[in-house]
Amino acid sequence: MVPPGGSPVGGVSWRSSSRATLLSSVLPGDPVGCVALCREGSYVVASGTCLGLLYWEKGQVEWAAWLDQDKPHNRFNSGKVDPAGRFVAGGLLKGLAQATCRASHHGGCQLGGDLRSPPQAAGKRPPGAMQLDQLGIPNGLDWSLDHHSLYHVDGLGYSVRSYDYDVQTGGLANPRLVCQLEPEQGMLDGLFMDTTGTLWVACIDGGRVIRMDAETGTRLCTPEMPVSRVTSCCFGGADYSDLYVTSAADSLSPEQLLREPQAGHVFTVLGLGVRSLASCHFSG
Repeated sequence: MVPPGGSPVGGVSWRSSSRATLLSSVLPGDPVGCVALCREGSYVVASGTCLGLLYWEKGQVEWAAWLDQDKPHNRFNSGKVDPAGRFVAGGLLKGLAQATCRASHHGGCQLGGDLRSPPQAAGKRPPGAMQLDQLGIPNGLDWSLDHHSLYHVDGLGYSVRSYDYDVQTGGLANPRLVCQLEPEQGMLDGLFMDTTGTLWVACIDGGRVIRMDAETGTRLCTPEMPVSRVTSCCFGGADYSDLYVTSAADSLSPEQLLREPQAGHVFTVLGLGVRSLASCHFSG
């Protein structure tokens, strides 16, 4: 660990930005589940059960679609843009971490170009198509380098699965188990693929990120973090070789927060010797 602004090779650093408060001021109320790149200066954002376009400099959101309007306790969780430009996201019940007995009733949604429909049109045609259901917590997802497979984390299943992926339609088939953890090892959360075709998976309550073989689930390395609730990861920086790792401070007791003063920070892991491709942009 180094002071703010540091950049050690093979180490972890943290930085902060006053602009990080923008989303919370623009999107009061429901938590932001996920954000993805759109055209320059705008982003796709999922908050509660609403989807919209966030214009960063203006600090404004143009809401475009509402899902599960009859299910006020649902919300979006993890999401990402697929190689064809679709926005794919998973939903769950609010407070699911405290209500695991209801875990079998949540599903994942695939969302396409209808995200750009005006609000009055959202009720006339479905803004997305359900692709997976009966999941515990739909967490991280990413696609293989050839775009033929989708990798997806089911948090309460403590598992990563792969599916045959039809990039033309977004359809899924032939699920296969890649990795299965025991509950005491921590829940798997965010997921990202590098240019060698291996997966990086955040382990919430496990204090680490696991790099694994995408076919066999074999662990290749495990960067340990200075906080326990590691939520997600992705590569960034000038050449996409820096691993950014997010963390959470929620659910920690006052005693745990004293032991983990950096809980809730974003970390950078450098010198890993791998990189990723740039994230896909929403084409809506």
